[in-house]
Amino acid sequence: VPVELWWPSGHGNQPGYNMTAMFIMQEEYKIIKHWKVYFRTVELVEEPIPDSPGLSFYFRINGLPIFMKGSNWIPADSFPDKVNSKMLRLLLQSTVDANMNILRIWGGGLYEQDEFYEICDELGIMIWQDFMFACALYPTNQDYLDTVRGEITHQVKRLKHHPSIILWSGNNENEVALSTNWFSIPSAQMNLYFKDYVTLYVDNIREIVFAEDQSRPFIASSPTNGLESIKEGWLARNPYDTHYGDTHYYNYLNDCWDWTLYPRARFASEYGFQSWPSFSTLVQVSVEEDWSYTSNFSMHRQHHAGGNDEMLQQAGLHFKLPQVVNPVENFKQTIYLTQIMQAQCVKTETEFYRRSQSEIVNGEGRTMGALFWQLNDIWQGPSWASLEYGGKWKMLHYFAKHFFAPLLPVAHEKENIFYIYGVSDFHSDCSLALKIIVYNWSRMDPVCTLTIDDVIVKAGSAVPIYKEPINDLLKRCGNCTRQSCVITFHFETEDEPSGPINCHFLSSLKNAKGLKNPHIHASISQEGDHFQFALETTAIAPFVWLDVGNIPGRFSDNGFFLTEKQRLIFFYPWETTNVKELEKSFSLTSLTDIS
Repeated sequence: VPVELWWPSGHGNQPGYNMTAMFIMQEEYKIIKHWKVYFRTVELVEEPIPDSPGLSFYFRINGLPIFMKGSNWIPADSFPDKVNSKMLRLLLQSTVDANMNILRIWGGGLYEQDEFYEICDELGIMIWQDFMFACALYPTNQDYLDTVRGEITHQVKRLKHHPSIILWSGNNENEVALSTNWFSIPSAQMNLYFKDYVTLYVDNIREIVFAEDQSRPFIASSPTNGLESIKEGWLARNPYDTHYGDTHYYNYLNDCWDWTLYPRARFASEYGFQSWPSFSTLVQVSVEEDWSYTSNFSMHRQHHAGGNDEMLQQAGLHFKLPQVVNPVENFKQTIYLTQIMQAQCVKTETEFYRRSQSEIVNGEGRTMGALFWQLNDIWQGPSWASLEYGGKWKMLHYFAKHFFAPLLPVAHEKENIFYIYGVSDFHSDCSLALKIIVYNWSRMDPVCTLTIDDVIVKAGSAVPIYKEPINDLLKRCGNCTRQSCVITFHFETEDEPSGPINCHFLSSLKNAKGLKNPHIHASISQEGDHFQFALETTAIAPFVWLDVGNIPGRFSDNGFFLTEKQRLIFFYPWETTNVKELEKSFSLTSLTDIS
């Protein structure tokens, strides 16, 4: 009888087999060990691509190419002993709840506890496992190499039975650090450092991995050019070459809404933008004098040089920044704006990667992975995380649930042509309708609606399904202008939405004409083990944000674009609560509340 295979989340089940081993010594002593055994195969495919120089870089699980959707994991607390089962379960469940299927354990953190990997096995979360070497130069004297060999041998033996781990990676960013000389090494000494690099990551770490585990691939670094780096002696001239391997990319200064800035990489394993966590999260570790964007607290909690200014600069490209005199209110509004900015930036970049999976443009493309930086937080402060310290979802994580959906329409403009692609992770083709709705900011009834029937979205691909000059579309829709109108679009089956409703802004929101105060009213009621928030609005409202302070839990959706007069949102508590507590802690913000 063939065994049942373990599949990543979204692609199948995670069946395991109970196994017991008994060791008997001299008939007096018995050691009994119980554990779960899973079966799956993994391949890292690096092969030529038609019409493109370079090589592919993607994973096949059980023979099926899988688009990797996920994030980067850092230690869940500054003090590892504080990370308990409940915290791990909460963070990892939030990962699959946002349609992710992979986490990269960053090489600047730590090897996670056994339970972390056990939960990942159970939930179908694939793990890209860095060894703990990151952004630094390491010695290669024999004493140090002996400790490294002990570390790698122990960790591979400890972890190799987990199906969730699909890749060993020697280090984080040390290939690119040497290749581009981050550390200003004199040219006369570079060969020595190159030799040390190969000694540590190839002659030692790689050799140990292959001796202990030949069931999964190994790369020496991330980012890397993979086989091309090996060909160039393990240190590529340009490890960021988009024709090979994986890429890390950060750009905080240019307009994040401009998708043409992003590298059309084979695999995007790091990218991201910062935001501030919720005010309720910061209050736990601050006092009133700290509650301003320029306080000593705000400066101290920011560990990325210039990060606070960069967030404001990026937000200011598309939104009016708060001008309210009260510093606390100003701080709260700024927090909200940075979360919008982060969510919208990462959405733009991730959707670009997802729609690039099936095409080659000027020799680049076939992107097969999007892992934004980062998933979780180590303390209460501004960072790239989508989950705040404690597990509360930022706006980015709610957006991720949509932009990582298994079936999704994504839009972009190029030379004033409006395109929509259909993206699918499904294993079979989908036939459905595409519905495009144009709204005027000043009223809730659609200006016009376009339905395209019998759209075919092929399995495991991204295909263009709609194309029209943007001016023609706007002219047909009541002479809309870029400033006065906005576009939503979604898939439908049997006249019901299938997957998320997406949105395309035609101008910066600070230039939108006709936006009104929506006067949103919410009533809260209990529905079994969760709660219902019934919303009523008098006007279109972008980025509607529901918050219940420090009451643990998550909403069914948040940070959303509200176009209907009534909408139901559900709150799923992680601990016991009631309507009275929720009403006391509840607040609602939308874009027109920024003053």
